[in-house]
Amino acid sequence: MKLHECASLIRSKNAGPFSLTFDIMFSDAKVYEHIKASGVLNVASLSALLQCSPNQMQFFECDNALAFKATIPRALPAGDPADADLHGGQQFAPLLDIEVGELD
Repeated sequence: MKLHECASLIRSKNAGPFSLTFDIMFSDAKVYEHIKASGVLNVASLSALLQCSPNQMQFFECDNALAFKATIPRALPAGDPADADLHGGQQFAPLLDIEVGELD
């Protein structure tokens, strides 16, 4: 199963002009716990997918919100003339097809 098939929300957005944050949220605690227990979402795998150093990523498992959150530096500051995504809202696409295995 792909991440986009079981998450209720996958998004990215600016966290200030120099950082991007990624949120992966679930509406079902059982699904969230399955993903968490699988270990598929972690600093190593997400930093490789998002093309940043693991040392630059902040990663959180938010049990009370059934969510995972990762924050990385932006390649270019928001508003830079070469920046094609001013709000950072299109950067989540690589997360959609993460294989999370079948739910029990």
